[in-house]
Amino acid sequence: MSSTPDAPKSKPFRPWWTYTIPYAGKVPDLTTRQWSVMGLLGAAELFDHYDMGIMGLALSQIQLSLGIAEADIAGVNAVVRFGALPALAMMVMADRVGRRTLLLVTILGFTLCTFATAFARDATDFMVLQFLARSFIYAELMLAPVVIAEELHARDRGWGIGMLGAIGGLGHGAAAIAFAFVDDLPLGWRSLYLIGIVPLISLAWFRRSLTETPRFEEHSETRLKETGVKAAMRPVINLVRMYPGRVAILALALFPFDFCITTAFTFLPKTLQEVHGYAPGQVTFLFIAGGVFGILGSVLAGSLADRFGRKPVMAIAMVINALSMVGFYNAEGIAIPVLWIITVFTILATNALFKALGAELFPTSYRSTASGVRTLVGTLGGIAGLAIEGTLYTLTGSHSQAITWMAVALIIPPIVISLFLPETASRELEDIAPER
Repeated sequence: MSSTPDAPKSKPFRPWWTYTIPYAGKVPDLTTRQWSVMGLLGAAELFDHYDMGIMGLALSQIQLSLGIAEADIAGVNAVVRFGALPALAMMVMADRVGRRTLLLVTILGFTLCTFATAFARDATDFMVLQFLARSFIYAELMLAPVVIAEELHARDRGWGIGMLGAIGGLGHGAAAIAFAFVDDLPLGWRSLYLIGIVPLISLAWFRRSLTETPRFEEHSETRLKETGVKAAMRPVINLVRMYPGRVAILALALFPFDFCITTAFTFLPKTLQEVHGYAPGQVTFLFIAGGVFGILGSVLAGSLADRFGRKPVMAIAMVINALSMVGFYNAEGIAIPVLWIITVFTILATNALFKALGAELFPTSYRSTASGVRTLVGTLGGIAGLAIEGTLYTLTGSHSQAITWMAVALIIPPIVISLFLPETASRELEDIAPER
């Protein structure tokens, strides 16, 4: 039986903020509660991606200001991404104390750490503060698709998770707009992080408006009243006991994808500026122009996956992404912006569907924990990619050549997804993964 709210009976309603996404398809007829959840999570998603976007865009400026050697850049990025480790612990807590509490904690945490990054004195300060910021950001990003999956109807889950990804794309766009003025701001790249205090202002609104998901409330009423260490570890125990094969297969697909894509996306702004001679303003223009089309990939992929299935849409997106990414790092002239648009489009499309699968393949008792493991595996893949890229850069003397060599790993994900995972589109969560 579904635990989502009943279908709306009143006149269809569409909030104003949905019109900020350049999406021409049919928008689902959601309830007022569902739209409220979408809006709240979307706002958090936007600020999360703003913070992550700043580091990538201003990498050259941060490197120069803090005196980070070229060979150490990948290592700095890797340390920051290890913030996924404490985020996983937060996901285990979310399966015990609830989604709402952890979402409020993550919003407060990433706001304060992002703001504090503006005052980093050296590379160590920067790494520590961004490590902490990423811990809270990753936790929120892990929780958001879980809440959407538990709140929306089966026919709309892909669209909802895709819409969140598109709003995240707007966050990167906001970072790009701010970055255009980085050379004119009084504190340079530090000013970009000062803006991160804004989410703190809206925390009271989040606290008042966000409620617990019906599925978690139902689960919390029926689960065994355990105490002690076993109770705390119950989500982890269930993860290992119930559907271990699904965890392994999803990890096998996700690790090589993030191994390549994280590294490719990290060095994209740097490559534009240092290889192709783009000024910060030109990078901003390309991010905005490409992003307008690119963020469509997230919503479109979610909608198509609701209609045709997660697996075929995902496989096609990943193949196109591999080709466009390799093309971008070996292109010149007008091909650069074209391949950039395709790369961003397919990255966002694939990420949205990975999030959907990570939430749909597992039962309520450990759905947040599973989402955390999914993100952790992807993060470890990204860290491995950055580490390998540093070695390959030393051998080749070129970030573009190093990333091209790494792209061979992108053969694995579409094969694994297509052959070994069940289809989840338009199926109730309880049918996909019943509690055992």
